[in-house]
Amino acid sequence: MPLTVLTLNVGNPALERGRRQRDWLARRHEDVFVLTETGSGPGTQLIAESYRDAGWSVTYPEHPDKERGVMLLSRFECTVDPIGAAMSYLPARLAGIVLDTDGGPLRVLGAYVPSRDATEAKTTRKRAWIDAFHQAYEATGDDAAVLLLGDLNVLEPGHVPPHPGQFAPFETTFYTALTQRHGLTDLFRALHPTAVEHSWARRAELGYRYDHAHASTPLLAHLTSCTYVHDTRSGNPALTDHSGLAVQLTLTATAPLITSDPAADREATLF
Repeated sequence: MPLTVLTLNVGNPALERGRRQRDWLARRHEDVFVLTETGSGPGTQLIAESYRDAGWSVTYPEHPDKERGVMLLSRFECTVDPIGAAMSYLPARLAGIVLDTDGGPLRVLGAYVPSRDATEAKTTRKRAWIDAFHQAYEATGDDAAVLLLGDLNVLEPGHVPPHPGQFAPFETTFYTALTQRHGLTDLFRALHPTAVEHSWARRAELGYRYDHAHASTPLLAHLTSCTYVHDTRSGNPALTDHSGLAVQLTLTATAPLITSDPAADREATLF
């Protein structure tokens, strides 16, 4: 069976929105979910507890109060990737798991890069996180293939529309460094070189492709699909203001867990 992974920015949900997000995820077929902009509040906790109770592997770094991060949910046995422990700054925003597959070990990494505004404090925070990411990635590198997904809060060079003046050179450099420094390829661009897609939009005509999936070169031969899932932004109220991004690989994870429906009518342990 092909290995499928989906990333989605859940927007630090309140309890009721977290419940709707959990139910939507439970109807999906993906094997691994990489959730970004998670928090320590009841909505994120509900998702984590529901999936734990259903037998899934849940990787959910400790989130300091008001800080945001990532969560990984897997229906396969996995180990915690060392990159989170190596992250020296805002570590809840970078985490990963290692899956055993028929093609060898696969590192699935989730990242939620800080956003910024025109203030010096937010700019310094984003620079510091990016520097810490590079150091952690290089410190934990090995021969395993890497799939990096998440909300990178950065645009590719030549983005349509261009949004001139909104992003500093160091932000674009982060995107290009994923390929030039770390050897990771933008999977959507690998399959759709000229397509215009947006995963977040202030207005329909002012979209941004913030959510990405990058992979090391050996995975390109296994890539069959990389598509945005826009129905998360529809409805009133919407599940979230971001589209999901789904990736399919011709790899098979070799250690399935015995899982049940995370949206089944059970009491999560915290509620």
